[in-house]
Amino acid sequence: MQPFLFFNLIIMKVQNRISSLLIILVILVTSCVQEDDGIYFNERFETSISYTEMEYKIFELVNNHRESVGASRLNILNVISSEAIPHTDYMLLKGEASHDNFEDRFLNLKMNAEAIKVSENVAYGYSTAEAVVQAWLRSPRHKDVIEGEEFTDFGISTKANTEGKNYFTHIFIER
Repeated sequence: MQPFLFFNLIIMKVQNRISSLLIILVILVTSCVQEDDGIYFNERFETSISYTEMEYKIFELVNNHRESVGASRLNILNVISSEAIPHTDYMLLKGEASHDNFEDRFLNLKMNAEAIKVSENVAYGYSTAEAVVQAWLRSPRHKDVIEGEEFTDFGISTKANTEGKNYFTHIFIER
């Protein structure tokens, strides 16, 4: 066989394999893509969270207050709580309530919960859901977050330190 003919034969085989691989790639990409129509949101981003009785009570008190002022009820979104949990752990270790690293939570919720706005209320030391929600409602800035009509969803984390003092991270998002 002449070297030129042999070289052409190799090029043809490589072109056939590349064409076959491209066809397979196109089929895989187009047949497995989930359209961004919102129906897959929970499937893609939701995680399993076990809420405490106090956390459920806070959800209930906040939603009842929102309804009393004409705002819509918020949905509990586990992906938001999954951002609140590490922040509550951080505050517990630090020994004080803070909004440290809020930008990280915002960016994570923007990416994982399709949030366009994120706000949070934090607190320390309250022993009941009623007490912490009333404290937030007495503070104009915290009250504005709770009553914000733009918000659609919320999540929470509450944990106690070794002395039994509770730390709270309550995050609200607009989608």
